[in-house]
Amino acid sequence: MNRPEPAQPGATLATARPAAELRARVRGLESELIAFRRDLHRHPELGRQEFRTTGLLRDRLVAAGLSPRVLPGGTGLIVDVVPAGTAPGTEFLAFRADIDALPIDDAKTGVPYRSTVPGRAHACGHDVHTAVVLGTALVLAEAARTGELRRPVRLVFQPAEEVLPGGALDVIKAGGMDGVGRIFAVHCDPKVEVGRIALRTGAITSACDRLVLHLDGPGGHTARPHLTTDLVAAVARMAADLPGALARRMDPRWGVSLVWGRIASGSAPNVIPQHAELEGTVRCLELDGWREAPDLLHELIAKLAETYRAKWTLDYHRGVPPVVNEAVSVALLDAAMTDRFGREGAQVVESTEQSLGGEDFSWYLEHAPGALARLGVRTPGDTTVRDLHQGRFDADERAIGIGVELFAALALDEPRD
Repeated sequence: MNRPEPAQPGATLATARPAAELRARVRGLESELIAFRRDLHRHPELGRQEFRTTGLLRDRLVAAGLSPRVLPGGTGLIVDVVPAGTAPGTEFLAFRADIDALPIDDAKTGVPYRSTVPGRAHACGHDVHTAVVLGTALVLAEAARTGELRRPVRLVFQPAEEVLPGGALDVIKAGGMDGVGRIFAVHCDPKVEVGRIALRTGAITSACDRLVLHLDGPGGHTARPHLTTDLVAAVARMAADLPGALARRMDPRWGVSLVWGRIASGSAPNVIPQHAELEGTVRCLELDGWREAPDLLHELIAKLAETYRAKWTLDYHRGVPPVVNEAVSVALLDAAMTDRFGREGAQVVESTEQSLGGEDFSWYLEHAPGALARLGVRTPGDTTVRDLHQGRFDADERAIGIGVELFAALALDEPRD
């Protein structure tokens, strides 16, 4: 598949020549990076099981003259590219890729890179993210050797993004954010055409927590509900009332959403059960709301449970906070994309929609400013629905080169902040 010629940057000759040189370097790597992505796609590995993927990355980075550090768990790695003469204490510019796959079947047909592992598929584009950051490492390793790289850069290949609360915490615990001044990532977006990125300042993805509510009572006969605790009625009221009650107690601009995915109670029509459960997720677009939700839910549950004389416990599992893109970082992405590809053809999609999906890139933003961009992977004219987390998901592989050039430009261009 031929990559479309991007619009030339509306810049002076002084910036056009470096742009052309970088584009030539990236194009020289594209066939290798596409092959690497396809190999990962054929051999997907779940979170904290990415031993093969980690080994392939380590070997390629070592061959490029770099010194990657595998994380203590044996999956995922970090590698630094530090130009000669870098002053001690100079902050790193970091780029992150997630390397894990999903526990679903690959439903694609007619492609040579279809998953060979039943029940496993790269259906969220992490193989593309990995190829982008690998390509960035290779370009910057060469730039460091030729003296073109003037700042230290850290490449993070993170395991277990799909496993709450996320492998980002593994990276942080291993010191992966020590000395990082700014961090970036891209995520595949099948709604955006290849050759484009989509940006948003502020919250771009949601916090995501998981909760399990346990209700208990003595049980009894359905003929005498007044003598026992009617747990079916209690769990039904909890399921119906808690989402609205939570929403009315929190700022509606926070975008709080409590949705149940499982309800369980009872085994016979004439027996009031002794146990009931509700399981669901809480999502929120603001950090304040994410921090307040657990205490507020405990308060609301206690009041409803008292009405039905039900004993209760709440298992509230913290997932990830929202990804809140910092304005300067978004502006840097916008400028780098515009400098390289121009404004013609709407290469940058401004103010892309928010998503209530969770993304553990948010943990890195607790330690340094940064931004997550959406990387267009839809082939122009393709009307097939290939949404994330579906077995038919696929990406136009020309997006890999776009991502590499974007990240490399951020590292090689003079700092704008």
